[in-house]
Amino acid sequence: MTHLPELHGEHLWLREMRATDLAPFERIHTHRVLTRYLGVDRMDARQVQDAFAQCLAQPYTHPRRKHTLAVCAPGDDTMTGTMGLLVEEYGSNAMLTSLVLLPDARVRGHGHEAGRLLMAYGFGPLGLHRIWAGHRADHTRMSDIMTAAGLRPEATLRELFRTQDTWHDVTTYAAVAPEWRTSATPTERAILAGGETLLRA
Repeated sequence: MTHLPELHGEHLWLREMRATDLAPFERIHTHRVLTRYLGVDRMDARQVQDAFAQCLAQPYTHPRRKHTLAVCAPGDDTMTGTMGLLVEEYGSNAMLTSLVLLPDARVRGHGHEAGRLLMAYGFGPLGLHRIWAGHRADHTRMSDIMTAAGLRPEATLRELFRTQDTWHDVTTYAAVAPEWRTSATPTERAILAGGETLLRA
């Protein structure tokens, strides 16, 4: 079993998903607006249940490649969004995925912090060297979030995935461990080092 510890930041924290998170997970993946820019189409109830079961099973896979975490507000363990990390099967690389926050989430405006917490864990305990992320090229608001997370623009991948019966270009960003570490906050440095923050699991 490979559970991630709780990762606490200033404005939000990340934890493993629980069976009680089905309702907010379903709200996200059946929402017409929230799924607009995701790499998957809006789901029906059956598809949501299947996807949710796969998320709950992630800590029990070995080696663990997928980490889909719940985003929560400080002092509250209610899931208000998701953030993910997909470890690639070669090299020391991973992709940030699935950043979605519910419209009424108290943590809105701090999505980059979720990315930074997960990057600190990736560059620290997971021993990754490179983490990348992407967004649909027409989702221009994501550029500021990527930059705030410490990711640098790299390329535009043409027609990378298809949703809503349309092929979409994706703008990509990346960070490498030695550079990213220089901008880490004290909290992020503790996660990088596997310090006491990680003992809250």
